[in-house]
Amino acid sequence: MKHTQKHSRMILAALFLSSAYVLPYLTGQIPEVGAMLCPMHLPVLLCGFVCGWQWGLAVGLVAPLLRSLLTGGFPPMFPTAVCMAFELATYGLVAALALRALPRRRGAVYPALLIAMLAGRLVWGCAMLVLVGLRGGFGWSAFLAGAITNALPGIVLQLVVVPPTVLLIERIHPNKTE
Repeated sequence: MKHTQKHSRMILAALFLSSAYVLPYLTGQIPEVGAMLCPMHLPVLLCGFVCGWQWGLAVGLVAPLLRSLLTGGFPPMFPTAVCMAFELATYGLVAALALRALPRRRGAVYPALLIAMLAGRLVWGCAMLVLVGLRGGFGWSAFLAGAITNALPGIVLQLVVVPPTVLLIERIHPNKTE
């Protein structure tokens, strides 16, 4: 049976979604480590690069909400999972669109990843400001801590893991990336 490219992307998106659900279990015993390594971000970024903006956006939006519902609140639905849903949806969307907009060179995934990470963190900050900040609980220092300082190990992990994985997929299956 021959699968179309659309079916292949749907299957890959399902695998990325399941990875986003499972990866936090590796760090879930120590929530602070999970918050630092951002394990859910990796499959969402990869999904955007490999499956395109539609699937990246969908997987990013659904992953934290589904995980919160199915695990009984890890991450907590409000405000954490809701804000993460906006952040991760932005990652999946912007990763694909930035890669498409940049000149097709071997290393284009690196600037596309940086653009996606910056956009996602800004969207997360805006969502936190709207949901928490209006009550006076989220300011500039909380944004810097949550988006950069506390997440620095995860940022490094994303920079180390995502581009080589995308480049490997491109080498093995040249038509598999957006």
